[in-house]
Amino acid sequence: VSHSSNLSSFTPTVYFCKLQHVSCESLTLLHLFFRFATSKGYWKDPYIQYFARSVGERKAPEINRGYYARVQGVNHLLDAFIRKAECDCQVINLGAGLDTTFWRLKDKNLMPRKYFEVDFPTVVARKIHNIKTKPPLSKPVIETHSTDSLLLDAHSLDSDRYCILGADLRDISNLDEKLKKFQLNPELPTLLVSECVLVYMTPAHSSNLVRWAAETFHTAMFINYEQVNMSDRFGQVMIENLQRRQCTLAGVEVCQSLDSQKERFLKACWEHADALDMMTVYSMLPQDDVARIEQLEFLDERELLQQLLQHYSICWATKDKLNLGT
Repeated sequence: VSHSSNLSSFTPTVYFCKLQHVSCESLTLLHLFFRFATSKGYWKDPYIQYFARSVGERKAPEINRGYYARVQGVNHLLDAFIRKAECDCQVINLGAGLDTTFWRLKDKNLMPRKYFEVDFPTVVARKIHNIKTKPPLSKPVIETHSTDSLLLDAHSLDSDRYCILGADLRDISNLDEKLKKFQLNPELPTLLVSECVLVYMTPAHSSNLVRWAAETFHTAMFINYEQVNMSDRFGQVMIENLQRRQCTLAGVEVCQSLDSQKERFLKACWEHADALDMMTVYSMLPQDDVARIEQLEFLDERELLQQLLQHYSICWATKDKLNLGT
């Protein structure tokens, strides 16, 4: 790896991932990075300001471009699934954090039958507090709810179209019980999304989660964004930098290659799996918009961007009993 001096002081994982035992402080940090990228014009998100109050300090251009590729890539797959199902589907965002997808989908008239979010209770409590105290967040939730009664407590929110619940993704029986309590429908086409979540679980725990999804839904898609190619020097430096912060990537052995990412799903009863590294995704995005965002900030070292994007991937797995063509 060239630019080794830059690499040793650079911790891409910290910018891209939330920790499994995430604190409100690190969630705020993550969303400051998102807010900075949106403030520079990489993409529009009018709701992130209600979760990250300030724009924060300038971030490296390669970080902003990495976030852009992540957001565009995941959203492309998510929106395509909902359109193929003609909105007659449900979405489960696993480890959702302070994600704003519910509001984006409502604004685009792409609301699924119901949108679920799951995260640790401390994270959920923070998000629910923000929704309760900020009308631009609460109003769309109320608008999509048909009755006077809306369930709201410290660790759960349940409306007709939006549900947030606190749960540990490693406890499958509890997760399944809570989701079904809030009207999860196993018969509906279902999209599951996880972004830098499975990598913080042991391979056994993530396999259990992925298998539960395959066994619960007959027509489904699972989108997983996280690290890849972690056995090379760049990947090892990422791991070492995290270890210095007392953070272990418990599932890193599944992040060795695109094939190992796909295998996790194929071994857990998913019918098909595909994976691309984020450099490939970046090259496949609409080139007029890529040209636009590349004008936003000068990038000194394109090689560092390439190395960074080659160490993240999107993997998607499908089961398609209803022949949606997912």
